[in-house]
Amino acid sequence: MSVVLIVLPKAEDGKKVRKILMSHGFSHVFAYPTASALLQEVNQYSCGLVISGYRLKDMYYRELAESLPPYFDLVLMGSASTISEADTGILSLATPLKVYDLVNTVGMVLTQLERRLRKKKQPKKRSQREENYIRNAKFLLMERNHLSEEEAHRYIQKSSMDSGTNMVETAQMILMLMFEEG
Repeated sequence: MSVVLIVLPKAEDGKKVRKILMSHGFSHVFAYPTASALLQEVNQYSCGLVISGYRLKDMYYRELAESLPPYFDLVLMGSASTISEADTGILSLATPLKVYDLVNTVGMVLTQLERRLRKKKQPKKRSQREENYIRNAKFLLMERNHLSEEEAHRYIQKSSMDSGTNMVETAQMILMLMFEEG
């Protein structure tokens, strides 16, 4: 579940931004008085966005960005002059803030984060050729070592994990070894 966490130098500003986002359909939006309070809560969520001011009560935005978990992005909010001093590569919103810009930026960042998280969770599909290597290695193990298909599969899996290679590479090694013996 993605979340929007807000920490701005003035707590009232954070509450206003939270109210705007909530009124535009973002359900998990929380405002924090300090960056350390935010960091205590951030690990409860799988991914999200942090909206931060440049200089907070207890740290600068850069320290906060470096402390965030992998699937959290930071959007810096501040005056045009403040933002111009910020690191390149940091997404930013200039104040005075336009509601349209805020809502679209938050939506875009959360969509990208969720897509990245989904891609990471999905195992890579094997090609037909890779499936054949595994199938042939299982067949050879079944025939030569009198294993069931399940036992042969587990053997390839375990060998793969033990050697630190993927199953396709392990299957290829098994095939090469078996053919060298035969």
